Amino acid sequence: MSEDFELDTDDLTRRMEGAMGALKTEFASLRTGRASASMLEPVTVEAYGQQTPINQVGTVNVPEPRMVTINVWDKSLVGPVEKAIMNSGLGINPQTNGTIIMLPIPELNEERRAELARVAAQYAEHARVAIRNVRRDGMDQVKKAKADGISEDDQKFWETEVQDLTDTYIKKVDEALETKQSEIMQV
Repeated sequence: MSEDFELDTDDLTRRMEGAMGALKTEFASLRTGRASASMLEPVTVEAYGQQTPINQVGTVNVPEPRMVTINVWDKSLVGPVEKAIMNSGLGINPQTNGTIIMLPIPELNEERRAELARVAAQYAEHARVAIRNVRRDGMDQVKKAKADGISEDDQKFWETEVQDLTDTYIKKVDEALETKQSEIMQV
């Protein structure tokens, strides 16, 4: 390898962005007391012999701030969709009107808000761990290059690059967590 070693920082950046994307998806599934179609993304229903996301068996709408509706296309799936929502752990009781399932979003009490804030913190910690794993991979590549003969100055340069990239993404995770927690705690 010698002196022309160059670390693929684009790959490291892409992988850290992947951790941020996963965090945003997990945050979207947390209920904040405000209706959102994305809160149903993790919920699947037994339809036609397999687990299917709710948005593939009906139209999900948010007609008002505290209401989500699902217009189920196949009348025979109304019951399974209701059951899937009740078993999802979202804490929502569906109300059915024909093929339309209404999900009134109740106000969150203080205890539930604190619990959701803790869950958000856990999601953020998983993202930080994923980012640190990417950093470790980058540092391992630099150490291998050092063994293959790059200079100590180049080694320090690349280690600093990897650490700066890591610090940037850890800061993004912390900012996203702070935003989500303030959203959850907002009454």
